[in-house]
Amino acid sequence: MGVLRDHPELALFVCLALGHLLGKLRVGPITLGGICGTLIVSLLIGAWAKVTVSDDVKTVFFALFIFALGYMAGPQFFAHLNRGSLRFFALCGIELVCVLGIAFGLAKAFDLDVGTASGILAGAATESAVVGTATESIGKLHGLGQAQITEYQGHVATAYTVCYLFGLITIVIYTSQIMPMLLRIDLRDASRELWEKMRGGGGGLESDEREALPGTVGRTHLVTTGDGRTVGDLQSELDGRITVEAVKRGSKLLPVAPGLRLTLSDLVLLVGRRANVIEAGRLIGPETPGIPGVDTPLATSQVAVTDKATDGLTIDRLQRTHPEFIKDGVYVTDVLRGDQLLPAAGDTELHRGDVLTLVGARSGLNKLVAKIGAVVRNDATDFVYLGLGIAAGSLLGQVVVEFGDVPMSLGTGGGCLISGLLFGWFRSRRQTFGAFPPQAASTIKDMGLAVFIACTGLVSGPQAWPLLKEYGALLPFAGIAMVLVPATVSLIVGSKILKIEKPLLIGAIAGQQCSTPAITSVTQTAQSSVPMLGYTITYALSNFLLPLTGPILVGVLGA
Repeated sequence: MGVLRDHPELALFVCLALGHLLGKLRVGPITLGGICGTLIVSLLIGAWAKVTVSDDVKTVFFALFIFALGYMAGPQFFAHLNRGSLRFFALCGIELVCVLGIAFGLAKAFDLDVGTASGILAGAATESAVVGTATESIGKLHGLGQAQITEYQGHVATAYTVCYLFGLITIVIYTSQIMPMLLRIDLRDASRELWEKMRGGGGGLESDEREALPGTVGRTHLVTTGDGRTVGDLQSELDGRITVEAVKRGSKLLPVAPGLRLTLSDLVLLVGRRANVIEAGRLIGPETPGIPGVDTPLATSQVAVTDKATDGLTIDRLQRTHPEFIKDGVYVTDVLRGDQLLPAAGDTELHRGDVLTLVGARSGLNKLVAKIGAVVRNDATDFVYLGLGIAAGSLLGQVVVEFGDVPMSLGTGGGCLISGLLFGWFRSRRQTFGAFPPQAASTIKDMGLAVFIACTGLVSGPQAWPLLKEYGALLPFAGIAMVLVPATVSLIVGSKILKIEKPLLIGAIAGQQCSTPAITSVTQTAQSSVPMLGYTITYALSNFLLPLTGPILVGVLGA
């Protein structure tokens, strides 16, 4: 015990290790997760060893977490600010009003202190970021002594832990098991039907899957029926949907040109979409095994869409707008939007910030890159951009606005969240600067939150048991009620008024709750990623709005 008290850094990392180990324990579809596990372990160690951790450590790591969270959500958040997403925004509005209203009502009905009410809000909404924004706001309340501030901040952590556990179990079971029954659907069948309707058949790929039959292929054919055709004639007959990359006559490779006339026994290398290459084979002759010397290396490039004229075009329209695709044999093989891999189908609509994987001859590839966007530079973190973003967020958080007699400020957490959204969105518009690789951003986000939560738990441990004795029965009830009420209202409004497709609605409700375990359970039940399409919209918006509820509730109750 003395070792942990004298070396808080040791206690901190013990909490991270044991907490994430505890978070891996699974009961059916339910897992606590590393963050809740870390908080439980740190509360126990804090109560036992009385470990003291500097508040500056919490502030720094929370700033890193909340900026990375905003940075990753920014592109999707702003991309969804359109008419088509308004019906999903209504669900986030329902979540916001319900959780704030219930938390305020419980505080008044049971005479809860501001810390306990904020912890109930954070835990029942399963939004860990609220712990940080509320804790920070409590530290700025006027008229409180340091001892009382510490006590209230401890209550945030304890109430969060209990409510989070019950809220997590409730949202997972409600979305994955009960909602499909209430909507009278088989989630698996409904998801498959919706996907076929949206994409014209076929299912989606999981993150660890690849197409067994890739869309863009190269094939060699022996000229039999195509004797006498020129290269230009062949490409014209197929509307430029394939390119002739090489022609071998005997032992000699011929220079490919539109006027080159094919003769019997020529070997021809065709590149294009699979269906088009098969069709071209019927015009030339049978496919042959790969022939040494009849091969052309194809370059691959990841290009961020930055051209305004490209925004909103489908892949088919993009290829018609830029003849170089057909002329130089360049193909779109993947579309990455945020961290979602979309099908490179002809009707897939592109947006600024999407990352396209282009495959083709290097000369044609370079021409197209200059016209539609910029090569993605994301191999190392741009610490200049990262540092400026966090500094800007910290400054924004210091701004205080008076609402009557109530001083309101975003604090470091809210300021860094907004700056992260803006910096992440701005980076997505032209990805030649401000690199923050997804794996690095995810690590910073997870580490920042885990350390912040561990610090909070270690400091709050001594206040945990008295609060549990005082409000033990209320906390589980609050955790369940604050999930069921907004989720049920959203279910009714979404299905009856907004007419949201049912698989998307279930995913969107999991997203408004910012619950990754819930959407994981939903997609497992659906055996499809279709519910994710609704989840990403509400998740991005709720990730921005819910952390702001902490300062709002603290400001109102502390006035």
